[in-house]
Amino acid sequence: MEETIEQKCIKKGVKLTDQRKIIAKVMSESNDHPNVDELYKRVTKFDSKISIATVYRTVKLFEESGILTKHDFKGGKARYEELSEHHHDHLIDIKTGEIIEFVDDDIEKLQKKVADKYGYNLVDHKLELYGVKKKS
Repeated sequence: MEETIEQKCIKKGVKLTDQRKIIAKVMSESNDHPNVDELYKRVTKFDSKISIATVYRTVKLFEESGILTKHDFKGGKARYEELSEHHHDHLIDIKTGEIIEFVDDDIEKLQKKVADKYGYNLVDHKLELYGVKKKS
């Protein structure tokens, strides 16, 4: 079972105030890639005293601590997700903003093949595909 954001914070020595605990819990339970405004709306349901500035600072702290990762998908606000050991790519619907996470072995092999062709060992990559849903 994967660690929660709260557990990762403890492991990395990140001080957890009550408000940070709520933000960590809400982020851990997110099945999407919320931006700060969406995250703020969610956390204020648990504690109405949490300010948007606190959410921004906490997200930045979690990002700098290697707990969250920031995505700057085209045409939108920065979105965040928990940093995972499991690599995945993203398919973004440009009309709805829906984000689909996927892993494709053929794409992974092709990327290695391209790096080999140019004399490189691939150490990391980020793939974002943008599209619109096909009409049925």
